[in-house]
Amino acid sequence: MIHAAVKLSKLVISLSRTSSVAATSSQPLRFLHDGTNGPSSNPVAVQMINYALSHARSQKSDESYAQGMLILEQCLSTQSSESEGQFAQNSIGTVLLAMSNLLYERGRFEEAIEKLHGVQGLTRSSLGVRVAATETLVGLYLQLGQDDTSSVLADKCLEFLHKDDLRSNGGSKESLIVRAKAVKGLVELVTGNLESAESFFHGVQDTEARNGTAVLSYGEFLHATQQFSLAKELYQNIIEGVPKNEDFSDMNTLAICNMASDEVLLAATFALGQLESHMGNFGAAEEILTKALTKTEEYFGSSHPKVGVVLTCIALMYRNKARQERSSSLLIQEGLYRRAIEFLKAPPLESKGAETKLDRGDILALARVGYAEVLCVQQNRKTEGEKMKTWAEAVWSNRRMSLTDVLDISEPSSKVPVIDARISRVL
Repeated sequence: MIHAAVKLSKLVISLSRTSSVAATSSQPLRFLHDGTNGPSSNPVAVQMINYALSHARSQKSDESYAQGMLILEQCLSTQSSESEGQFAQNSIGTVLLAMSNLLYERGRFEEAIEKLHGVQGLTRSSLGVRVAATETLVGLYLQLGQDDTSSVLADKCLEFLHKDDLRSNGGSKESLIVRAKAVKGLVELVTGNLESAESFFHGVQDTEARNGTAVLSYGEFLHATQQFSLAKELYQNIIEGVPKNEDFSDMNTLAICNMASDEVLLAATFALGQLESHMGNFGAAEEILTKALTKTEEYFGSSHPKVGVVLTCIALMYRNKARQERSSSLLIQEGLYRRAIEFLKAPPLESKGAETKLDRGDILALARVGYAEVLCVQQNRKTEGEKMKTWAEAVWSNRRMSLTDVLDISEPSSKVPVIDARISRVL
């Protein structure tokens, strides 16, 4: 452990010296660009960011993440905080984005949000840096159930994009506007305003540089409005075409936390599995959702709450399959619901659910109402099931669908629930 710390310290010092020398050298650097005629970010900072992220995730331990943050803190200290130029602010902004990414991965949402608000204050940084920060803030606040805050931030993002001189951002202006509109569309989806959401997705497929998270949100809109063929096409395009790693060298494609490319790929796979289930293709649904479960366990860990989200969806898929095929899968469903509830860190049933702010509350309500249905079939556990159902109904907060709507999905006229794995919400 000591040897590793010494080695890490030497590397940080070496990279920091490289950064300092580069900043004072009379020789010009090959700066990274954002599609404009000017430099966008310090390449040494990007090198340190990539190393910090790689090191933190190498062991996925508290120690490796702490060491990754140490590298980023050292990197931040070498950036010129006194300069107000775009280059300096881009370098600071990308480091803060990387720091928020590591904090998010450890579940430290409040600290991650604090770093992202810091990026918003860098008003001379590239639009791509500020859009990435705002898009991520919206995503995190949605995951935390703070929908009004998300809506205000999405509106502000559109406002500063329209006010700013977009010509300085080269050919990327259209893709940034599409991203900003799409994240506002996602907010409208979460709040159940489908008509309003549709207006924000215009142009998602027409832009040259298609953004994975924007396309996914549009696909989920199509899915929720039962335009299954189009939604399936978009989900498949994401799975086949979105890059699998973050790129901190391009200011216009920055995406982090629950909007990062890895999360978008997982969410697209997860959404495609749900879609197959909604279309009655249960064999394909089981295969795709199992793949999504495996990827989620690999990326987040085997007992992460997002694993509970996927398990809940798999249990609901088996429920719908049994209803349509007039078969039984109660034992399978019970096992899946119990594991899901455990990983989602459900509070005791005695807690006042409606008055308690719960992370992933809608998913917990779904898991518990599904489990309640299984228990109510058993006479000796019916009381427990009824109690669980009452708790779920008190916690459920979706504005478009009731829990009854979700459970009656097999009916031809029923609304279709779509679980967004990025934000762990039911659309």
